[in-house]
Amino acid sequence: MAAGAGGDDLKLLGMWASPAVLRVRLALSIKGISSYEYQEEDFDNKSELLLRSNPVHKMVPVLIHAGKPVCESTVIIQYLDEAFAGDALLPAGPYERAVARFWAAFVDDTLLKAMYQASWSKTEEEKAEGRKKVAAAMKTLDGALSDVAGGKPFFGGNAPGYVDTVLGGLLAWVRSVDVINGVKTIDPETMPLLAANDGQVLSSLDPSMEDSFTMDMINDSQDPPNMR
Repeated sequence: MAAGAGGDDLKLLGMWASPAVLRVRLALSIKGISSYEYQEEDFDNKSELLLRSNPVHKMVPVLIHAGKPVCESTVIIQYLDEAFAGDALLPAGPYERAVARFWAAFVDDTLLKAMYQASWSKTEEEKAEGRKKVAAAMKTLDGALSDVAGGKPFFGGNAPGYVDTVLGGLLAWVRSVDVINGVKTIDPETMPLLAANDGQVLSSLDPSMEDSFTMDMINDSQDPPNMR
């Protein structure tokens, strides 16, 4: 299917505070898919379409393509890469694809869990331990970026790829949490590559969307965002 295609056949069910939804919107932008319908969901009053499209988790994001729902942010991103033309998000080689999937899983299994602990634990001691885990995970990702990219700016090389998109969905949240906690997660001295990379993936979005997400997250920080 041609880049930019979509239109009436493509619909995204989302929620503004979900970094997982932001991931999918990043992937759509990088793939050059600008024509799709976006439906904002209310978690206190979920639509029948959402409940019918994702009966297992009943969560966003859900991408509906030609009437068929695709659920889970990383699954949706890989589906977009396979179903639509445009810049590839996953590498061509099977080994390189495996490496990309490993680091994408690291983002969710290690970094994301640490961020939850740092921001929404019950005690300050648990939050402090979470912040240490976040810093360690970011340092690991900085080293991985050096190894995988070989001097290029993105995990995907000269352009954002799968890992960049998965991580990029968290970047606005990272900035918001930094403001809330009064810290700087991505330290240019200890993780120079991630610091240089910070914001470049999000630049593929409308800047007003990123700014709005960041400010809304700060103003509504009492609840952890949905990540599926």
